[in-house]
Amino acid sequence: MQGKKNYQEKLFQQFQLSNCLPESNFYRRLHSLLDLNFLYQKTKVFYGTSGQKSIDPVVFFKLCLVGYL
Repeated sequence: MQGKKNYQEKLFQQFQLSNCLPESNFYRRLHSLLDLNFLYQKTKVFYGTSGQKSIDPVVFFKLCLVGYL
């Protein structure tokens, strides 16, 4: 089963990483340029319909991309 991650910052947490990153950060700019939502449709055929949800294919692609860069 294909999983999908919905990111939500913690409500009662003093430290937020997104506030500490400058606007010119490479990964912040990359996130604004890349739209990876097409991966859900492209990878749908590789996932079953039962069982536990897998890692989000977009998250997996981002992990591979960061490892490459």
